[in-house]
Amino acid sequence: MKLNFDKLGNGLLPAIVQDFETGKVLMVAFMNQEAFDHTVKTQKATFYSRSRDQLWVKGESSGNIQEVKEIYVDCDEDTVLVKVNQIGNAACHKGYNSCFYRKLDDSGELKIVEELVFDPSEVYKK
Repeated sequence: MKLNFDKLGNGLLPAIVQDFETGKVLMVAFMNQEAFDHTVKTQKATFYSRSRDQLWVKGESSGNIQEVKEIYVDCDEDTVLVKVNQIGNAACHKGYNSCFYRKLDDSGELKIVEELVFDPSEVYKK
């Protein structure tokens, strides 16, 4: 499968990660060709970290692994949708089920709308 990694000019594609059972959007990350190939081969969601300039398998530090169930590619072949079984019930490194744990309320403020699943300071001790 050849995707259009050159369209954005940086060799990366957005990857939308969705819970396979509920359809809830868990996170958005980026994949390069190597991350995509690794995801397909291992069936574990693998991304490219722009800040660390390296591949990372989701959950390798926290244990909150994403088992890939299905992969969809959009019509321009420049975005992927990865449907996963979220192990550990937390996709967000801030300790929430979804990275989209805040909602803009009527006053224009962000309100936390999810329960904290784990304490990040305990999981990511350095």
